[in-house]
Amino acid sequence: MSASYRGRFAPSPTGPLHFGSLVTGLASYLDARARDGGWLVRIEDLDPLRESEEAVTLILRSLEAHGLQGDEPVRFQSERHDAYEATVDKLLACHKAYRCICSRKELNEHDGQHPHHCLEYRHSPEHPHAIRLRLESRLESWTDRLLGAQNLKVCAELDDPVIKRKEGFYAYQLAVVVDDIDQGVTDIVRGSDLLETTPAQLQLYRLLGSEAPSYLHIPVIINTEGQKLSKQTHAPPLIDDQAGANLCRALEALGQQPPRYLSQESPERILAWGRDHWQPSQIPLTSAAMPDYA
Repeated sequence: MSASYRGRFAPSPTGPLHFGSLVTGLASYLDARARDGGWLVRIEDLDPLRESEEAVTLILRSLEAHGLQGDEPVRFQSERHDAYEATVDKLLACHKAYRCICSRKELNEHDGQHPHHCLEYRHSPEHPHAIRLRLESRLESWTDRLLGAQNLKVCAELDDPVIKRKEGFYAYQLAVVVDDIDQGVTDIVRGSDLLETTPAQLQLYRLLGSEAPSYLHIPVIINTEGQKLSKQTHAPPLIDDQAGANLCRALEALGQQPPRYLSQESPERILAWGRDHWQPSQIPLTSAAMPDYA
């Protein structure tokens, strides 16, 4: 196994896996295996108000049924609060993060500007607050392995992401970078709906003294109404006893053109074919509707 490639799949347990989740997980898995790399599974259970133990069980059961097994024990972000808090403290201490007492409504009413002047004033920790990352206004540039050269402008204050919510929950923007650094992730394959989160994450990598990973953003799967498959759009869960058919449909969505006979094979054989024939350059650049899963 190559020590130079480590990928991961990190679903949130807000519901069971659906077809869109499988496409992303499969792309991540095949990209790692085709390069003789490691592949990890991480559960992003950061928001107990939206998540459930049942969803965790269903997700892990679906991954096992489809042969998508990680090389290390599954990591749960709910067990990583100490690491996130230490990072927040570090960023506050070096003035790269700040306490924000503005409500979402107030920010919207002021076009993203902070009416309570959170950047200039050090608000008391006793006052209800979120903690935001202090971004630097600049153009962030990187090369996506599928989409090519990317250049996105970052605006300080307007784009400063929350890294710890007022409720005390740690935010995705913080936890994903902290864990990718800790787990040595070198390559990230994820949906193109997360493309715009990349610039802030690139700045956080630099602030934490770490090299950013390589990115490959794939099109999301949409329903017949043009909506991304998700729990919010009522995407149906995967049927685990149809794993072979599911995997072949996912390969088709990824532009890999599996032969017709492959859907009758075991998940292990389908994954082996996918590994041997993996061509990221064949992934379509635009989202496609999958009527059978809408």
